[in-house]
Amino acid sequence: MCAMASAKRSRTVPAAPRVSRTYRLPLKKISDAQRAMGTKTATETIERALDLASFQQALIEGVDAMWGVKITSPDRRR
Repeated sequence: MCAMASAKRSRTVPAAPRVSRTYRLPLKKISDAQRAMGTKTATETIERALDLASFQQALIEGVDAMWGVKITSPDRRR
């Protein structure tokens, strides 16, 4: 193993604890999302979708903090 690879690995953040959950989701939604994201498994697809949702919220909060512009999603249910 090269020094660069081991240095890179030492900077990674430890993985968050995982929990086992069962959800009843439409297979077509998972398949469509998997194809769109290029993910290999349903778990990877769901994790990436959750990451995108968190990132969207961070962007919304960042725009608000920087420019004072309130952004609301048309599909956000509140």
